[in-house]
Amino acid sequence: TGGGACRRPAMLLGPWLVAAVAAAAAVAAAGSGSGCPVLCTCRGQAVDCSGQRLFSVPPELPLDTGNLSLAHNRIASIPPGYLACYGQLRALDLRNNSLATLPTGLFMGARRLAHLDLSYNNFSLVPADMFLEASGLLRLDLSHNPGLRRVHPDAFRGLAQLRELDLSFGGLSAISLDALEGLPGLVGLRLGGNPWVCGCAMEPFLKWLRGRIQRCASDSQLAECRAPPEVAGAPLLSLTEESFQACHLTLTLDDYLFIAFVGFVVSIASVATNFLLGITANCCHRWSKASEDEDV
Repeated sequence: TGGGACRRPAMLLGPWLVAAVAAAAAVAAAGSGSGCPVLCTCRGQAVDCSGQRLFSVPPELPLDTGNLSLAHNRIASIPPGYLACYGQLRALDLRNNSLATLPTGLFMGARRLAHLDLSYNNFSLVPADMFLEASGLLRLDLSHNPGLRRVHPDAFRGLAQLRELDLSFGGLSAISLDALEGLPGLVGLRLGGNPWVCGCAMEPFLKWLRGRIQRCASDSQLAECRAPPEVAGAPLLSLTEESFQACHLTLTLDDYLFIAFVGFVVSIASVATNFLLGITANCCHRWSKASEDEDV
């Protein structure tokens, strides 16, 4: 009986132990936010939802998520405020989706975000202040967006710490110098694979690029002009100041007067020539008619 008395407390303690363990698990889950999303793999602070044919982002993530991969899915939009609760997020991979825009204020809660990959999507425009709240960004990849044709001059405002920017293999024919001058920490810039139009408007950007090339790793030797025809296929950095001399030619008052005089002379000469041709034709016609009358 003594043995049974010793065993009884143990038997009674069993359910209490189970309850305590369950409570501890619940506390731990509450501390880290939601559990691992369906179709995703979670290891530590890394949440991998890549290649799952997702059409939308997971509704909830662990609150301590530090690395989130949503690459290789079919996501076309992200809800506003989606990242507001994930202050530990440092890397976000959204490559190879169907994104054409991002909601305003998406990065408002992601102050620690350092790496953002938006490559292989459907962006056509990088609007003003798109990354304004992501002030801690170090690397931004916008490559392989073939429809990307415009970058707003204030697109990268607030990214003073940005070190690497990839704009390669898009549809850019030009880019505002203002968009890049506000990136003092930039040390890596990729521009190749775009249809650059190397006209007069391109000169300020190329001058800036030549000044940065020594301290800014770039693929500028691979970036080529698509137009105008006389420089098609030429690397951007092969164009010198002499290439833009024609852009600085200005006409004086004497030049305009000379052009007007030449135009006037050409007009008079044209009228006189037409008059002489008319007289000649008329004379030929009369002579021909007189010859026919004599033959008759």
